[in-house]
Amino acid sequence: MATSPSEHRQPVTAPAPAPRSLPPLLGPDDPPPATTLNPDAGGPLLLLCDHASRAVPRSLADLGLPEEQLCRHIAYDIGAAEVTRRLAERFGATAVLSGFSRLVIDPNRALDDPTAIPVVSDDVVIPGNRALDAEAQAQRVEALFKPYHAAVAAAVASIRARGQVPVLVSVHSFTPAMRGVARPWHIGVLWDNDPRLPVPLIDALKADGRWCVGDNQPYSGRGTLGGTVETHATPAGYPNVLLEVRQDLIATPEGADLWAQVIGDALDPLLSLPSLTVVHHYPRA
Repeated sequence: MATSPSEHRQPVTAPAPAPRSLPPLLGPDDPPPATTLNPDAGGPLLLLCDHASRAVPRSLADLGLPEEQLCRHIAYDIGAAEVTRRLAERFGATAVLSGFSRLVIDPNRALDDPTAIPVVSDDVVIPGNRALDAEAQAQRVEALFKPYHAAVAAAVASIRARGQVPVLVSVHSFTPAMRGVARPWHIGVLWDNDPRLPVPLIDALKADGRWCVGDNQPYSGRGTLGGTVETHATPAGYPNVLLEVRQDLIATPEGADLWAQVIGDALDPLLSLPSLTVVHHYPRA
């Protein structure tokens, strides 16, 4: 006589396997997950560079990719770190730069975003990201993602502790063409509903007369979720902007010098705007 499932003395389904013990992700020769420049700066400006580095932890064996792929835009934002460092020096501002490649885990994504640990990037398969189990994914979150965001949060808290409202400027770069389509913009200014910094910055960059300036181009900041700005600035009502500079313009030290000057000259007079000194929440559509 057959028994019902409730009558079985043994479980009908096998128990979940115990979590496996992984070796440490980071070793003594790996860079830190985040670097903070000028942590004791006295002003409200906070510069962020989410995709500053192409480094991959040695334990991941370059994710199975050849060196030439790790030098491409899929691994990091070419030139963005150099521009960020120069801006931090010019303004004596705090800057937080990521220490690892976006291919390992992207700190400018929500953790439930399927591109947070990409299996394919710009048609390139990432062998080291295929079939990752939950433990391996969680290890990257704990070792890399969370420490970077903790560094950003600490920098924000330091500015608030001085009685100031943080002004967040996130620096990125974009490819001159995507899927065969040329991108004419020299710089893009991405923003959502808070116009306090991006609108006058767009006006200042256009007034220079030399540049093609994208307003939410080549990407849009409208309605985005899970990025660094959306995590640390938007919910708190802090003024913010995300900049995208075309990579061929900042791939050399001379280019980074020029664009740090261009951005710095446009940004400098705006930092004294009274509207940037208050917390203001702009409802998202």
